[in-house]
Amino acid sequence: MPLRYAEGHADRLPALAADLVGRKVDLIVAAGSASWAKTATSTIPILFAVGIDPVAEGLVASLARPGGYLTGVARFNVELIPKRLELLSELVPQAKVIGLLVDPSIPISAPVIREVQKAARAMGLQLAVLEAGTESEIETAFAVLAKRQVGGLLVAPAALFFAQRQQLLALASRHAVPAIYDNREYVVAGGLITYDNPWATVYRQIGIYAGKILNGAKPADLPVVQPTKFELVINLKTAQALGLTVPQSLLARADEVIE
Repeated sequence: MPLRYAEGHADRLPALAADLVGRKVDLIVAAGSASWAKTATSTIPILFAVGIDPVAEGLVASLARPGGYLTGVARFNVELIPKRLELLSELVPQAKVIGLLVDPSIPISAPVIREVQKAARAMGLQLAVLEAGTESEIETAFAVLAKRQVGGLLVAPAALFFAQRQQLLALASRHAVPAIYDNREYVVAGGLITYDNPWATVYRQIGIYAGKILNGAKPADLPVVQPTKFELVINLKTAQALGLTVPQSLLARADEVIE
């Protein structure tokens, strides 16, 4: 029987992986990062959904031929960050300083910072990198954001941020800062805007691969899947509360508008 643990605090992951191996599970599903699971076993199949390049991270030999016992979905989280910056800038063109909120304890943050710095320079924007690895540090980051007169905020992918999304949304509202997120759940809960590949599609693919592996297929023979569907979701009620007028050109491209 397959057993899945969602990624939580990074320091707990090795213990969770050891527990899974001890249970002799048939399959491990790792969302967000898979290095913790790979370190714990060399025999149990692992399905991942990662935002970082799985080849660069050493999870697979190549996307087409993974080799070994891992495969899954590569979500383009790093590659999508510059696009999110463009969308945020289109929504708040007057903003000259953009904040980037990252969790420094996770692997994806370093490449995300590099990509946003490069994109910000090309767009003539100043970038303020704000780090938060705990609930209290999120509060501190928003206090710094206010002092630096940040006109818009990119919230980088992080399990911590998703778990604390109500805190993030409350702070964004309190500080009246337009923010773009990596998951539509933020926007459904009251966030302003998101552009991502839907988790429902990702998990559907994971489910398909899980069925194949449990029926005898080898992860080495299942290519890493790259999503082809991306969604732009805008919350008009939140935009109005922030005093923003969403450009018609942006509304026309939206896959979903929450009113």
